[in-house]
Amino acid sequence: MSETLEFQAEARQLLQLMVHSIYSNKDVFLRELISNASDALDKLRIASLVDKDLDADTTDLHIALETDRSARTLSVRDNGIGMSREDVVGLIGTIARSGTAELLRKLKETQDGTGSPELIGQFGVGFYATFMVADKVTLTTRRAGESTGTRWESAGEGTYTIEEVEGLPPGTTVTVHLKPEDAEDKLFDYTAEWKIREIVKRYSDFISWPIRLTTERVGEDEAVVSEIQTLNSMKALWARPRAEVDEAEYVEFYKHISHDWAEPLETVHMRAEGTFEYEALLFLPTHAPFDLHMRDGRRGVQLYVKRVFIMDDCEALMPHYLRFVKGVVDAHDLSLNISREILQQDRQIQSVRRKLVKKILTTVRDLMTAAPEKYTTFWTEFGRAVKEGLLEDPDNRELILDLVSAASTHDADAPTTLRAYVERMKDGQKDIYYMTGDSRSMIENSPHMEAFRSKGFEVLILTDPIDEVWVDQVMQYDGKPLQSIAKGQVDLDAGAEKSEAEKQEEETQREHFGPLLGWLGETLADQVKEVRLSARLTTSPACIVGDTMDMTPTLEKMYRAMGQEVPHVKRILEINPEHPLVLRLQAAQAAGKDETEVAELLYGTALLAEGGELADPARFARLLADRLATTL
Repeated sequence: MSETLEFQAEARQLLQLMVHSIYSNKDVFLRELISNASDALDKLRIASLVDKDLDADTTDLHIALETDRSARTLSVRDNGIGMSREDVVGLIGTIARSGTAELLRKLKETQDGTGSPELIGQFGVGFYATFMVADKVTLTTRRAGESTGTRWESAGEGTYTIEEVEGLPPGTTVTVHLKPEDAEDKLFDYTAEWKIREIVKRYSDFISWPIRLTTERVGEDEAVVSEIQTLNSMKALWARPRAEVDEAEYVEFYKHISHDWAEPLETVHMRAEGTFEYEALLFLPTHAPFDLHMRDGRRGVQLYVKRVFIMDDCEALMPHYLRFVKGVVDAHDLSLNISREILQQDRQIQSVRRKLVKKILTTVRDLMTAAPEKYTTFWTEFGRAVKEGLLEDPDNRELILDLVSAASTHDADAPTTLRAYVERMKDGQKDIYYMTGDSRSMIENSPHMEAFRSKGFEVLILTDPIDEVWVDQVMQYDGKPLQSIAKGQVDLDAGAEKSEAEKQEEETQREHFGPLLGWLGETLADQVKEVRLSARLTTSPACIVGDTMDMTPTLEKMYRAMGQEVPHVKRILEINPEHPLVLRLQAAQAAGKDETEVAELLYGTALLAEGGELADPARFARLLADRLATTL
């Protein structure tokens, strides 16, 4: 019995975009179908190695292309793993992966998708690309080991039909019923032999399975003769010497494995020989994938053993912070049925991983001098992810720190590396100064910056959420301690010899303000752990700082947002002994006046100045309004 079902809501929207949008390159649909067929063949090969009882013929795995010019159809057939009815409904009838909504947004942002057809491949829904050229698509499939097959058909208008079919060969066949209007344009005649050859050569020449095209020619006796020709070279690109590979081949291979529409930023082709041999062909993308910072985001390195595909997303080969790296690693001496669990413990794989990571990081470091524009693109797109490695990969921490680029007060327009910061440090400066925060403007306008700006000390401006975490773990760079300007004591005159008069003046000041500091400490005991005179303020009356080893308020919030209970950390209130408000408050306190409300306002304004949140905003507003009223 045939059953008619509706597409998932987002799939219907996607189909409408496919059918009604105009694309500059429709050829992408055939690339996607061939890629899907190749994946099915890979899966059958692995399944047959793992399950010796699987009833499957793997002696001639291939992809077949067949055309019917009179019926205007193009069929892509494979004898791979095939699909069950549940697979068809789950994989074709719906889009069973995150990212669909993001795809729809991207397509709509590009004028309903015009000019950006390759977004389809990027988001892994290449099957739907067939509706760019088809007014109907028919899919027949039978899963290896099962006796009953499935037939699926849709015109791409919101519904599809599905039914069980007997007598199907194993594997999958997708028949594209081409739109009549494309027959008038020879550039989009997908029943033409030359067109199919062109697409396969451009996109799929490196597919490891034979792609065969059945063609017809007129023989000497004028009889029509059918011929089967293999269109692709099937050469493993990573196994060829780099000198023998054209740059265009690298680009097309990258697009094939990544489903990206842009060229790679950089290519890394390496070969290791000796006790454990392997080849690796890795790519740094030009832009970040949509799921780079999603919890279930995919990794990009595939594992092969002796040219046989083993697994996608091989976590054992690339650490999480380099999850954006795409490519292939082909090992010569691993078992074909190796599992993810075994890989995690395999010493040889761990050695390969270390070498791959080192090579990727040194490649990026080389870009800093050889191709600064490429490095800037890389860090803009992937810097936030790479900084995760400062926590995950202590063995390569120094190398990762060499790559770190951050905004600073040195130049409002261009970021700086840590190396460049160290080279600009003032004579006698021992620390690398930084401040974390939500935005550059908030940090630059913070009271903590006043003395540093006044004395010409450069401060790194760190605004990524990950910055809050790694600066607490990384204590130094190139022998120079990293010091938050919002933490601990600050002495920007360290190393300068003070006269006896200056020392005496400081001592007198401490004695003069001692009673005020003690009173403020008692009055604000619920909010702060200490009140002291500040050396970092020049124009503001007060600021709030943390102890050297204290957790920052932002980090506190991050841990709580993740469900981790952490104790509230009281901080330190620093006051500016030269500010008129502090001087008047000192005089009032010495005269015995109760200025508790002023103390609350002083603390509240300091908290607001650093972007903090008041515990009782309504009370603060009322106190402020009352004080303003008495001064008018």
